[in-house]
Amino acid sequence: MHIPDQRPPSGTQWTISAAGHEAVIVEVGGGLRTYTHDGVDYVDGYAEGELCPGSAGQVLAPWPNRIRDGRYTIGERTYQLPLTEPARHVAIHGLVNWMPWQLLEQSADAVTIGCDLPAQPGYPWALRLRSRWSVGADGLRAEHEVRNVSGEPAPFGFSVHPYLQLPGVPVDELAMRVPGRSRIVLDNRLLPIAVTDVAGTEYDWTSPRKIGDAVLDLAFGDVVREADGGSSVSLAAPDGSGVTIWADGEFGWWQVFTGDTLTGERHRRSVAIEPMTCPPDAFRSGHDVITLAPGETWRGVWGVRPGA
Repeated sequence: MHIPDQRPPSGTQWTISAAGHEAVIVEVGGGLRTYTHDGVDYVDGYAEGELCPGSAGQVLAPWPNRIRDGRYTIGERTYQLPLTEPARHVAIHGLVNWMPWQLLEQSADAVTIGCDLPAQPGYPWALRLRSRWSVGADGLRAEHEVRNVSGEPAPFGFSVHPYLQLPGVPVDELAMRVPGRSRIVLDNRLLPIAVTDVAGTEYDWTSPRKIGDAVLDLAFGDVVREADGGSSVSLAAPDGSGVTIWADGEFGWWQVFTGDTLTGERHRRSVAIEPMTCPPDAFRSGHDVITLAPGETWRGVWGVRPGA
């Protein structure tokens, strides 16, 4: 039976293209569904008719990753968030990844969308989010703004969740470089218990080397900054082809997830590489949490380009 108003699970689709680069941005979560250059899928996305799997391409705000028991204290007040990963009894990946985003501006090579996050019991601050997605000769670029439109200072963190791939190349064969000189040590709920240096350990990817059979779902910090203050992570195939994700100086952490808990064809098919402003459980530890004053706007930029 035909349902006239039936819509894709990810809502409206906005396609942008230029110089052989093309991306599809979606209404639900305001995230990235696909990114290609000259027909090569550098982002392991999902089909228009598919529910977004494994947080693929989603915007993660006002916090990335996990908060232990979904419970945190700011000043003298304690807040309880919904437990969105019940198996680990945590709140994961913020509050906007399933919200609808609205079209604000559109051209052939760029789209700007927005989402207003209302105050709620577990996060009683209102935020106004804006994202401008564009493509051009340098690849994919995402510019994000988040403004505190409530009357009190708001705790805040931000990340995005793209899965990068080189089609046909298994994760084990990819050479990866991650500029993190430290890593978060995790417990069995994937929550942080310590920070340790990676030098001389199996977790040192500051120089490119194969992922091999490494199972990764962890955050790297103390990043090596580039001349512009930003940093980047790269993947390279044995034939020399590659892909790079970069982020500006607002992002001091990189989360790397080799997809081991994903099922079916997505299992270890690509690597989620997430630039983060703060580490996991930051609302509890206070580590690199941004405090947005009333009326203050945070801005951050990242992108993806072909080549390692």
